[in-house]
Amino acid sequence: MKFATKAIHSGNKRDESTGAIAVPIYQTSTYIQDAVGVHKGFCYSRTGNPTRQALESNLAMLESAKYGLTFASGLAAVNTVMNLLKTGDHVVSANDLYGGTYRIFTKLFVNYGLTFDFVDATNLNNITNAIRLNTKVLWLESPSNPLLKVTDLRGAIAIARKHRILTVVDNTFATPYLQQPITLGADIVLQSTTKYLGGHSDIIGGALMTNNAGLYERLKFFQNAVGAVPGPLDCFLTLRGTKTLALRMEKHCTNAMAVAKFLAKHPKVNKVYYPGLPSHPGHNIAKRQMTGFGGMVSFEVKGDAKKTKRIAASTKLFALAESLGCARSLINHPPSMTHASVPPEVRKRIGINDNLVRLSVGIEDSQDLINDLKQALK
Repeated sequence: MKFATKAIHSGNKRDESTGAIAVPIYQTSTYIQDAVGVHKGFCYSRTGNPTRQALESNLAMLESAKYGLTFASGLAAVNTVMNLLKTGDHVVSANDLYGGTYRIFTKLFVNYGLTFDFVDATNLNNITNAIRLNTKVLWLESPSNPLLKVTDLRGAIAIARKHRILTVVDNTFATPYLQQPITLGADIVLQSTTKYLGGHSDIIGGALMTNNAGLYERLKFFQNAVGAVPGPLDCFLTLRGTKTLALRMEKHCTNAMAVAKFLAKHPKVNKVYYPGLPSHPGHNIAKRQMTGFGGMVSFEVKGDAKKTKRIAASTKLFALAESLGCARSLINHPPSMTHASVPPEVRKRIGINDNLVRLSVGIEDSQDLINDLKQALK
């Protein structure tokens, strides 16, 4: 099946009791057992729920994976992966990544004896040079948040395989519609289902997908033991969202390209970060490993932080808000919003400057969006 067909049919089995075409919301905490320890596959909804099971099957299929697990948030999924590690283990991570991931690495897991090196993963030599004898995980984002850096995933994963290191790829920006890291050799793919998969800014969720049965069993144990699972209504809404993912991503990509081209020519814009532009250093790699360039665009204003914040607060259609990936366009100032938890000196070293603006380009009319940015930049 092609992607759009999988999105609608995977996990969406006919409800035998009623014939309902949509997976029902199984709003229950526990299940009646036929005898002590004998049940129909479900005993307690922290452990398993039919609505959640349908979503996990759907997401696994979309990522070309055998197994899927869902969580109450993207960070709950991050936390679950980190539970695979133990004191003394080392992680090599891309240095341009979601601020919440950086925060949980540097503010929580360092307290348990884990160590981290953050490198520019677009240069594969940096990954190789950072690996130690105790390195257990390579953590990647491509395109990255918020600078839209593109990493050669196949090349990076090959390095990790050579050193017997697990590779985790946060695929939130690309979505499985545009990129499937499992097919490139990744061990675990992470999604914040809050974003494009849900698509409507009405749920919080996360997911992990893998082809490795052993990894799946360990992660599933943590999912149940820790209990950061999504409720059935959130799973239902995410399933609703994935049905239209293919259609929405096409429009996100088209609009983002139009916006990026407009910004690239604007006299008050210093630099545009969008993999779809030939000027982007990762353009050719993105063409090779993605089927589209996504709906995220970042740019630097010619001016200081004060001017940049004023512009970000001056749009009418772009809502000034955290998050991304919904039908409505969003705008934010990463240094003071999504990446405020990253120390200023680290942001500066990475290239997240105070004049940076990040756009989540929605599915409105592209000319209306361009006109909105035009009036904000005047």
